[in-house]
Amino acid sequence: MERRTHTAVLAAASLLLAAGCSSGGAAPHGAGTSSAPAKSAASPGASPSSAVPPAKGSVKVTATLVTGLKSPWGVAVLPGGDLLVGSRDTGKIVRVSAKNGKITELGSVPGVDPGGEGGLLGIAVSPSFGADHQVYAYFTTASDNRIARMVYDEKRPPGNQLGAPDTLFKGIPKGEIHNGGRIAFGPDKMLYAGTGETGDKGLAQDTKSPAGKILRMTPDGEPVHGNPAADSVVYDYGHRNVQGLAWDADDRLWASEFGQDTWDELNLIEPGRNYGWPEAEGKAKGAAAGSGFVDPVEEWRPAVGSPSGIAYAKGSIWMASLRGERLWRIPLNGTKPVAAPQAFLQGTYGRLRTVVAASDGTLWLVTSNTDGRGTPHKGDDRILRLKVS
Repeated sequence: MERRTHTAVLAAASLLLAAGCSSGGAAPHGAGTSSAPAKSAASPGASPSSAVPPAKGSVKVTATLVTGLKSPWGVAVLPGGDLLVGSRDTGKIVRVSAKNGKITELGSVPGVDPGGEGGLLGIAVSPSFGADHQVYAYFTTASDNRIARMVYDEKRPPGNQLGAPDTLFKGIPKGEIHNGGRIAFGPDKMLYAGTGETGDKGLAQDTKSPAGKILRMTPDGEPVHGNPAADSVVYDYGHRNVQGLAWDADDRLWASEFGQDTWDELNLIEPGRNYGWPEAEGKAKGAAAGSGFVDPVEEWRPAVGSPSGIAYAKGSIWMASLRGERLWRIPLNGTKPVAAPQAFLQGTYGRLRTVVAASDGTLWLVTSNTDGRGTPHKGDDRILRLKVS
């Protein structure tokens, strides 16, 4: 069920400005449970990490876990290591055994309306999954983008293992493009969601819209009182299309973002800050300097970037690129890169959609060649296991 309508709380959005933000961004939704922001929010400029990764790293593909996936997008790791994988275009969620790649269908998310860049997008599992068995999904419907959760009962027959969806948050604008969609639970056990501005640039700076934002909410879909504005799930604003979310070893939040024609971005996320879109793209230069917008930590030309999912492992952010068809490594010393980004697997597996860290420090990498924009080859799409350093 919906906890509160989108419009009931728009008035709270203006509190972002009073909270010390520069121009723009806030959004909908009702009262929530108090919880301090993650360490990433409280101390984005924290001291450098004690273990600094080397300037140059390595990637080795050690296994192909599974092939033949259709339009895979969201991936979540279950306790024990198995993967849940969502299909953007079919709305189905499957479980993939981390040991042998065996696929078990959970079922389909009701109400998914695929089209353009919309459909079943991010998925996540509850931080208390062992007790509640909740699976979360961000998906496009005929009218909006929304977040719902479903009980996963693996004792039921395959294809019928998902309970009825409980809608937690709705009214996120939808479009043929820029629907955002990545969701993840942070170290604070709150749910974070990256949204896009649907091609309507003004929404990213619109204090009355949840589009072009990162949202932070309780597992029940309510605002967290530690957010920049009371009674709002908006965590920051000024984004074009957030695609990846990950936390480093010091609980700082990082996000990847599609640029337009000039620069794609990796951003260090600070609560209440304005990341500049559409007034700024990439790092501020010339007249844009001093605008109050937050510069990205790294930037790429879209031809080598077009970033989607990101993960943190071995002291580095790993970023999957769609148009760029490569995996980027960004080694970090605290909030600063140790060296220039390093590219791996260039053109080897086509478009790369999602990268997820496993508990042993390896990575799962998901290709994206069956989404209508790639060139599928035999076996696409697939999940690869990577040993990285």
